[in-house]
Amino acid sequence: MNLKQKARVYSPWVFHAHAGGCNNCDIEIAAVFSPRFDVERMGVKLKNNPRHADILLVTGPVPKQVEPALKRIYNQTPNPKVVVAIGGCAIDCGPYNYDDAPENYALAGPVNKIIPVDVYVPGCPPRPEAIIHGLALALECLALKK
Repeated sequence: MNLKQKARVYSPWVFHAHAGGCNNCDIEIAAVFSPRFDVERMGVKLKNNPRHADILLVTGPVPKQVEPALKRIYNQTPNPKVVVAIGGCAIDCGPYNYDDAPENYALAGPVNKIIPVDVYVPGCPPRPEAIIHGLALALECLALKK
């Protein structure tokens, strides 16, 4: 592992992409970066530009209007990158797409239909501890990617 890879694993920068939904997962992500859980003490830093990020946190089902923006964010993130889908909406569209109802015409689908996902964090909303566990799994994925 060279110095650049080591820096990415020990001090990853994270970009949060909200793709839609009810914002509960976004509130839990804010809690992860708050003083109570404080993932910055583990080196994880939230950035406001995907060009500087190593990990993408994506929340919510992806509406058709947001699909091109999410693809652009994914393409702007430099390689190697890890995508973490957070919450039931990001994994299977949650309550926005029922199993026994016709498909929601406004949704492009869950995140993994739009961009490749490496780590899934289930829950509605997932607890901050689950998100931190997902970040730890994302760091393991990032260490394996070159």
